[in-house]
Order: sequence, then C-alpha cells, then structure tokens
Amino acid sequence: MRLASFRPFGHACLVFALTCGALLPVTQAAHAERLKDLVAIQGVRDNPLIGYGLVVGLDGTGDQTTQTPFTTQTLANMLANLGISINNQSAGSSNSTSALTSIQLKNVAAVMVTAVLPPFARPGEAIDVTVSSLGNAKSLRGGTLLLTPMKGADGAVYALAQGNMAVGGAGASANGSRVQVNQLAAGRIAAGAIVERAVQTSITQDGTMQLELNDMDYDTNQRIVAAVNNAFGQGTATPLDGRTIQLRAPADPSQQVSFMAQLEDLDVKPAAGAAKVVLNARTGSIVMNQMVTLENCAVAHGNLSVVVNTQPVVSQPGAFSNGRTVVAQQSQIQLKQDDGAMKYVKAGANLADVVKALNALGATPADLMSILQAMKAAGALRAELEII
Repeated sequence: MRLASFRPFGHACLVFALTCGALLPVTQAAHAERLKDLVAIQGVRDNPLIGYGLVVGLDGTGDQTTQTPFTTQTLANMLANLGISINNQSAGSSNSTSALTSIQLKNVAAVMVTAVLPPFARPGEAIDVTVSSLGNAKSLRGGTLLLTPMKGADGAVYALAQGNMAVGGAGASANGSRVQVNQLAAGRIAAGAIVERAVQTSITQDGTMQLELNDMDYDTNQRIVAAVNNAFGQGTATPLDGRTIQLRAPADPSQQVSFMAQLEDLDVKPAAGAAKVVLNARTGSIVMNQMVTLENCAVAHGNLSVVVNTQPVVSQPGAFSNGRTVVAQQSQIQLKQDDGAMKYVKAGANLADVVKALNALGATPADLMSILQAMKAAGALRAELEII
C-alpha cells in the first residue's frame, strides 16, 4: 500500500569543474524515493574478508625473490606442508627456506586477496575476490591463485579462494621501452571463493527491528514514520532519535520477508537538506544544492600574474684580445594585474537565481572558490561551506 499524499520531490545540484568557464543552470527533477534508498536495516551488513596467498603460472613476470624474501618463505612453507623437501632437507628443517631463497622464482608472486561476504551468505555459495600484488611483480596476467583462506575481523576463516585471474590491463616492453594500459598488478576472480562459514545475522530482537537513516534528519525521520504507520497501521514505526526508527515486526518469521519487501517499496519524499556548497580544492569542482541562497552584495576580484622570461646573451670578445666567449642569462620580469571592477550581485532566492548571479561575475571556477569563501565571511552566502 502506498501513500497517495506523497508527491514527487526533486534534488537539484550544480556541478562545474576547472574546464568550465561559467555556471550552468540546472533544472529540478521531481521524484519520490523508495524507502530502501533512504534507510538500512540494522544488522544487515557486508563483512570484509582478507587473505594472503600465492599466484603461480606467471610468464616470468613474478616477484624478484631477492627483493621480496616473504615470497620464497611462503612458498617454502607451502611446499613443506605438502611434504615436499628442498635440497634433500627435511620438511621441517630451517635450512629449506634459505635454500629456496637462492633460487630465482620468476613465475610466483605474493598477493593479498580481498572479498566481501554479503549478509545471509550460506556455506557453499560463491563470491568474487580481488587479487592484488604485494611484491614487485610486473604483471599478474595469466596467473592462478592457489588455495587461500579468507579471514574476517575475528581471525576465523569464512571462505576459501582459488582460481584463474582476469586482468584488465595489457603491456609490452622491449629494449628499454615499455607501454602499459591499465593496471597489471591486480586482477579479479569471478566466483573465486567458496563460503565455508556463515555469519549469524539477526534483524529482529523481541519482535522489533530497527531502521537507520543513511543521513540523519529529523524531518525525514518523521516522514518515514508517517508513511510506515499509514501503510501498516499506527504503532508499527516509532522514532528513537534523528537517525533510528524502531519497527514492530511480524512474530511469524515466514512473514518477515513479505513485510520487509513491502516496507522497502514504500515511496517517501525526503526533507530538503541544509544549504551546502562543497569545494574540491584538488580539482576545482564546486557543487551546490538547491537550498543555497544569496543576499545582495558587491564583489571585486582581480587576477595577478608574474611572467619571468629568461634568454641567453652571448658576449663575444674582440679580435686578438685573448678573451673568451661568455654566455650570460638575461631575465625580464613583467607584473600584470587585471582590473577588478566592483560588480553588484543581486540576491537569489533559488538555485537558478544563484547561478545567474554568479555567472554575471564572469569568473572561473578557481576564482569562484575564493569569491564564495569571501561571500560566506561577509554573510552574503546563505549556505555551509565544506572543503574536501
């Protein structure tokens, strides 16, 4: 059951980078959002797994064992566990590792294996794994990952990984020249790990479950509570704080799946967030949300540039003077400052007005970062500035 009183709602934003010379107006797209896009169920989460293993079968692109001794140590331990002795040494002898260190193993690489164990995963299911070089291997293309235990944060083994890798990169080298496309030191194995142990997941406690908002907002919390209670009856949802909502779940476990499916499909109009301008100092990108407004203000901004031009000057001595030719450097420095006339910026009540006002300045995004900071300090920008 869906609420007929909820209408489409839009989130508009403005994005521009250093390659753009001006702000572009953005139209508002109205839409409601599904509840599954706004909240997460407490207790339903992914679990990261990690493992250390060996990749074999490389075409001479493995680790240089003289610089990565842990690769040979790992291989020695693995061979010892398989009952294979090295240089007629016993499997448990300490000299087996030192004997293997002197051998150049160009087809072996030490790797870290990572994966994500999804919620409700059961033993026997297959999950994808990512294999990344730990040493100085040139490429993992064509390699095979040997059996690798995948451990969780508690140190227990939850999956076993093994298989042939798919590497998306490519490269070639000859006579000191090298060409490479994408990354060769990492690959992925689809369905490369088998789950051996399940993580116990309980979403209900004493007949209740909890929803957690992705972004804390009291208004959105109240709208979700109203939508759930209107669909399933009063008292089904109770707000605990600005982020958490407690639900009264069906007592019969067989009905909980149907209840959650209907719950996640509810349409809810989230509340508008706080006015915010995000500045990326590394790329020069600027993002505004639709709540940003401007007050009347005057802005003057000028650019200052310094140009240094250095040219060699040759001093030639006269004939029969026994002098030497001298090459000197002559530099010319120019200082240029653009006119920064005072410009009036009109107040803007919505995003389109803000875009129009900032476009009138004719400043680049790099300059607008400084202008927006100055507007905020002067109280003319009604928004929070966040620098990332």
